[in-house]
Amino acid sequence: MRVWFRACLIAILAAGMLNLPAYSAPANAANDRPLGMIIQAEGLAHLGPTKAAIGSTVYPGDSVFTEAGSTMRLRVGGSQVYLLSESGASLSQGKDMVHVVVSHGTVGFSSPANDPVGLDTPLGFVHPVDGHAAFGQVTLNSRIEMIVTAYHGDLIVEENGNVHTILEGKSYRITTELEPPAQPPSSSQSSQGSGTKSAMSSPKGEVIAIVGGAALLSLLAWSELCESPSRMACIN
Repeated sequence: MRVWFRACLIAILAAGMLNLPAYSAPANAANDRPLGMIIQAEGLAHLGPTKAAIGSTVYPGDSVFTEAGSTMRLRVGGSQVYLLSESGASLSQGKDMVHVVVSHGTVGFSSPANDPVGLDTPLGFVHPVDGHAAFGQVTLNSRIEMIVTAYHGDLIVEENGNVHTILEGKSYRITTELEPPAQPPSSSQSSQGSGTKSAMSSPKGEVIAIVGGAALLSLLAWSELCESPSRMACIN
């Protein structure tokens, strides 16, 4: 009788332990699903407080960053994301794509048409045109200025309800200025067709201006480089 009782008790406890994962798995699965994996880490590259290692998974909210002279590359779904020297970011799951939240430095991406990623910056959300492959990067010079470069495919920059298109082969400076934009050139300069054209600002002072063609297409004619979307102006 005593042996039978102990056997029953062990069976009940074992059944209860087997059922515990069934209740806890759904709650943890969403939070623990990795968004990326480190596929290259050169020099002093970090995943959170530890040194980054090839094959390490990156979860939502994990910080990745590089020190001087170091680089890192991640695979995020079908896309790749890279961090140049002295750069930092983290990953989060957006509605339509994974967001790479850029905190500082230079971060770029290469995305296929069917599995894009976007760069979430303090000055706007940068992502490929829907349904198109793209290769681009952003460089945060400060909390109020960044450079966006579209190496391959057009990029979209969304900021404060405004949408801008960065054409393939171009780089643009995006700033939030506390002072009014520069005054237009004098009449004598205008008559000669030279001088710096002022960029129009939005109500909150955001300015987007071209700063030159992207490195891969730097041989484009000057007239082509100066073509820009509305609210963007060419700096001579």
